[in-house]
Amino acid sequence: MEKIKFAILAPGGIANCMAEAVNQIEELECYAVASRSYERAKNFADKWGFQQAYGSYEEMVEDPQVELVYVASPHSHHYPYAKLCLEHGKHVLLEKAFTVNAVQAEELITLARSKGLLLAEAFWPRYMPSRKIIDDLIARGAIGEVHSVVADFGAPLTHVERLSNPELAGGALLDLGVYPLNFALTVFTGEVQDIQSSAVMSPQGVDWMNGITLTFEDGKMAVLHSNMLAYMDNRGVIYGDKGYIEMGDLNNCSKIHVYDENKKLTICYPVPEQINGYEYEAMACVRAIRAGQVECPEMPHSETLRLMKILDLVRKQWGFTLPCE
Repeated sequence: MEKIKFAILAPGGIANCMAEAVNQIEELECYAVASRSYERAKNFADKWGFQQAYGSYEEMVEDPQVELVYVASPHSHHYPYAKLCLEHGKHVLLEKAFTVNAVQAEELITLARSKGLLLAEAFWPRYMPSRKIIDDLIARGAIGEVHSVVADFGAPLTHVERLSNPELAGGALLDLGVYPLNFALTVFTGEVQDIQSSAVMSPQGVDWMNGITLTFEDGKMAVLHSNMLAYMDNRGVIYGDKGYIEMGDLNNCSKIHVYDENKKLTICYPVPEQINGYEYEAMACVRAIRAGQVECPEMPHSETLRLMKILDLVRKQWGFTLPCE
């Protein structure tokens, strides 16, 4: 079976992680890189062994050999660049947060479906083996009935331009807060009944840190926090009536501990060895494309929209709008 020709749009920091993974995936071919600077694209291509370098995104999407594009631009440009790729018949793996609002997300999903193209959100924890381990633990009643989730994610990142700049859809919520939210939504699949939230805003007009409480229709609750001013332990805890599960590192799980009602550690699940974690979402795209699917079952469009609508409601509570909306 022929390899799928893989391309990267916007070769920033996170694109290096994807390139490292794709280089070790037999089903994918490192084919093209596009930047607004040809020199930058060429340097990236040379570093990671991509065959083609383009000095504009338009040039790359006009290349008929490009099949799957990983869009790694700042959040503010996810929508226009993903749309550009889809309009030119390319499958798209789009970095999280998917777009800046649900309206943009719905438009991209409609476009992809109308063209029969894969459109997947690169929310890597959704694709990792740790997700199934936790699902199985809950399903078999390892901690009894689950009632609540607590999760946090943060680090001092105010020096990062794309996070501090509202023009680039910065702030803790869209970059960091999506991890605790995603964790809660993978544990609780029911409808959200109530959302309470607050944020501390920066002088530039983005959220420095925030707290979110979700109450679900079945009486479950999630208490979540993200922060770009301070280091956090970046863990998620699932609480049941017979114990609790602790997941270390929400973005790339390092360990899963199960405790009983006496707070005694009963088992520690190892996480399988990996390249760097990005291979799982890339391989999910390969499987979906070969199956003729327009979404990855690990992160279906319904879940992308579910998360985006919550993000919209939270920002509305703060009165936080973005220039690109």
